[in-house]
Amino acid sequence: MENVQYAEELVREFLVFRGFTNTLQAYEAELSTEIGRNFEVDKILDLVFSVYIPKYQLDRLLSIFSFLKQCFTSPADTVLYTALLKLEQSVLRYYVVNALKSGRQEKVIEFFSVGGSYLMQKREDWIAWFAIPYIKNPSLDPQFRMYFSKEWSDTLVLSFRNFLSGIFNGTRIPALMKISTEKNMIKCLKSDIKQLNNKLSELQALLEVKEVELSLLRRNDHSINSGHKNLLKITTAGSSVGGQAFSGVYEESSTSSTTVQGVNSQTLSSAKSRAEKLCDSSRMSNAENEQILVTEEDFPEVKVDFQETFLGHNSSISSCRFSASGSNIASSSTDGTVRIWTYDSSTPSSKNATIYCGAEVSALSWECRSDRLLLIGTANGGIKAWNADAKRVVCDLSTSKDFPSVLDLKCSPVDPVFVSAAASRRHGSTIFDRTGFASLTVWHMKTWKPLTVLPLGEDPPAITSLCFNHNGKILAASATDGMIHMFDMSAGLQITGWPAHDSPVSSVLFGPAETSIFSLGSDGKIFEWSLHNQGQIIWSRDCSSFR
Repeated sequence: MENVQYAEELVREFLVFRGFTNTLQAYEAELSTEIGRNFEVDKILDLVFSVYIPKYQLDRLLSIFSFLKQCFTSPADTVLYTALLKLEQSVLRYYVVNALKSGRQEKVIEFFSVGGSYLMQKREDWIAWFAIPYIKNPSLDPQFRMYFSKEWSDTLVLSFRNFLSGIFNGTRIPALMKISTEKNMIKCLKSDIKQLNNKLSELQALLEVKEVELSLLRRNDHSINSGHKNLLKITTAGSSVGGQAFSGVYEESSTSSTTVQGVNSQTLSSAKSRAEKLCDSSRMSNAENEQILVTEEDFPEVKVDFQETFLGHNSSISSCRFSASGSNIASSSTDGTVRIWTYDSSTPSSKNATIYCGAEVSALSWECRSDRLLLIGTANGGIKAWNADAKRVVCDLSTSKDFPSVLDLKCSPVDPVFVSAAASRRHGSTIFDRTGFASLTVWHMKTWKPLTVLPLGEDPPAITSLCFNHNGKILAASATDGMIHMFDMSAGLQITGWPAHDSPVSSVLFGPAETSIFSLGSDGKIFEWSLHNQGQIIWSRDCSSFR
């Protein structure tokens, strides 16, 4: 321990010498908490179970596990890291149980309020615990009874002791603890400084290379743009893969074409794979980087196995959706007509139909579990449920008079519910300017009655696009103010949100692994956001030139 104390004095002397007084104060405060407690197991256990938990010092309790993760474990060490995560979960549950036993229900509510976002990352382990503050006698509930027993708490303390004893051996103590002399310590510090200097030199050299590349890219900007106009044509029909369409609210197309092309699922999968490779080649480090320009050769040709032209619409197509099976397509036009058709001639066309809605159609959504029901939202606040088997409207709903425009509809992939995004009206030149305040309503698809209205705060901007995750527990919603909101459908509450765009968000869609979410802005910018680190951009692309 003498070497550790000597190292602490060296750090303190360095901070005083450089005049880093604020850092010195923070350093002294960290030392006073003694998280490591010189790696003495009994003292750390006493700190956790006799100080942090009884006195409800949640931030310091979390700092203990943050310290252990940083210093003694790594995600690469799967067994040890998983054990630490399970131990952390048990200790946090003990924190909740202790607060309930002491009659401090407000501390339990504060616990879920402060750590809600972190706990939602382990949703399956914590979903039932969000209800525990509101259960009258949780100690008698079969689901929580075990955690109130003395046997469980004793087992927890013993497990924590064994874990700390296992990691506080000579093989896992940080390198600073093993320095035996002042000479070795100084040598180690000099080696670290040398490595940092080498890294700095490499980064500077890399920066110079990037500046040269950027200069060359700007010189060729004009020649690239000249061949850039015919690279991609965006139609009013949204692209769909696996029954999910990445399209939301957007400006009406000025084109009068009503041609819709279909390709089979194998071709879609192949095109998606090639598109992902293309996106990887255009990855940017952050949203502020220069737009990456591509040439015509960078877009792979999509092989069309067959092509059919549907000529049933008499005005511009406003939206297009594949059914759950991918066999049927619903398309709508600005004249209030919806048509259901089958693009594959080998598939029976019994579901083909024409639906006259009497108002401009603004949203379409198929039931996720079958091809039976199609929901249709109109600009005058109407929601129609079309039974594709019976070829008739089975329900005709209306939103409230305060929110007469339906902007999007989305069916849950699991439960018999759907969510409608409606908005009030106001004067404006664009579709976004004409939308006012938002309303999100959850409807039951058996009773066709509203279940609840999701909270959005006071005078919220209009919601433009909705998307469920795979189990229907999380709902993502984008808004005209550039925000992305996330809702817990079980609790009916908003759990998080962040500003995503400087312009209205046209569409949102969960990533394939659902560890990220994509957003498309009306300005043509596409972002991929991390769901583990809120507000962090994983990938971005500026496609404004394709609008």
